[in-house]
Amino acid sequence: MLNPTTDLRALVAIDLGAESCRVSLMRWTGLGPRIELVHRFPNGASETADGLHWNLERIMVGLDLGLRKAAQIATEGIRSIAIDGWGVDYVRLGADGKPVAEPFCYRDERTVVAEHTLNARLSPERMREITGIGILRINTAYQLFADSAELRALPWLNLPEYILYALGGRPVSERTLASHTQMLSMPTPTSHGEWSEEIVRELDVPASAMPELVDPGTDVGQLTGPLAELPAFANTRLIAPCTHDTASAIAAIPDAADDWAYISSGTWSLVGALLLEPNNAARAREENFTNLIGADNTICFHKNVNGMWLLRQCMETWAAEGATIEIGALVEAAAQASVPAYVLDVDDPDLLLSGRMPQRINAQLHRRNLPELSTHPDDAPAMAAFLFQSLAARYGVVLRSVQEITGKTFRKLYIMGGGSQNQLLNRLTAEATGLEVIRAGTECSTLGNFAVQLSTLEPKAATETRPSARWAATLRDMGAIS
Repeated sequence: MLNPTTDLRALVAIDLGAESCRVSLMRWTGLGPRIELVHRFPNGASETADGLHWNLERIMVGLDLGLRKAAQIATEGIRSIAIDGWGVDYVRLGADGKPVAEPFCYRDERTVVAEHTLNARLSPERMREITGIGILRINTAYQLFADSAELRALPWLNLPEYILYALGGRPVSERTLASHTQMLSMPTPTSHGEWSEEIVRELDVPASAMPELVDPGTDVGQLTGPLAELPAFANTRLIAPCTHDTASAIAAIPDAADDWAYISSGTWSLVGALLLEPNNAARAREENFTNLIGADNTICFHKNVNGMWLLRQCMETWAAEGATIEIGALVEAAAQASVPAYVLDVDDPDLLLSGRMPQRINAQLHRRNLPELSTHPDDAPAMAAFLFQSLAARYGVVLRSVQEITGKTFRKLYIMGGGSQNQLLNRLTAEATGLEVIRAGTECSTLGNFAVQLSTLEPKAATETRPSARWAATLRDMGAIS
């Protein structure tokens, strides 16, 4: 709990999502800390002549509006702003320090060729040995390699760090997100992880294009520009929290025990456990587990599994066919639907692509000589139930692997993110894993963002191992979130 002499100005957390972006405010009241969402706006990639891109201007306009709303509310002033978001995508900067183009979306198919070409130069096994990161063609390394030689020479920043930079911070790469690029060496007892000279060289990226690495919670500068003219933003600091939203969400799990696993359930499902050091054992490599850096010198050891992307893509297809389907009603109806005895291979690469998802699902079933499902919108509950059953079954397989690889024994499973609201999927997951499922909430990334800010701004004992988790527990216990 804060003492009366502590700076009681508000904090702002920005959480960038592939489908929506959120600006949240934490204020200290007579009843303790209170977190409120002050602005939310939709996000999404758009197809252009040269590929799938994010609309950076739309994101910046939305964030500017959200920050202005926060400034109107927080008359006591705003102490700091921190930003987290999804991984792997980035912004290229020109000589003037401004973006040279709209950033590509990781789902753009340009990395298909880049993956094969780079793997011929530097084997996936070698990249895995250096980084401890699961090989995925969406990772930043493959995206950078897909750029032209001219673009590769330019500096780049991941999206959260770019926005910190645009607000006045220095250009950096915070390690939780840097580890997702597949270019950072694994942490050791003497190093938090550095850019791999070997990988960067094989990418034909000059060292001058690589951003400065910083740890979670680093103060990267002071807010400048038009926003800084608002009274609430006088002397507001910019902080790189865990800029990777998954690491930020895991930082918000307040459990000090060692008997829990997690699923970050959203577009992707990230299924794994928190470790104190990387695990790059042969089986971890074979099954493509990843060792992402987390808050407080931890490792987020998990596997990427397809997630709510599957259902959302189905719903887009049904909407294009004229159907109006509400997600809550669909989940309720799915609970009553019958499902086949087989499951979908949810990690099929064809299912990572957008468009006509019901047909993509049936194409896989056809290849496997399994009965196909109806793709008609009237039969959406049966398709949804099939997807939920398939995801839960996959979660069970992955978590059993985590226990066998790490030697851990789990009793609890924390599920966080938007998918945690799906009670049917939660029940099926509990059945498939045999674990007690605990809903950690939909806004864990925001809570973890605030927790890392507080662990940076407030004094802590030198011997404390997980100050971010302690702050997350404090905020929960004091009723900061509903």
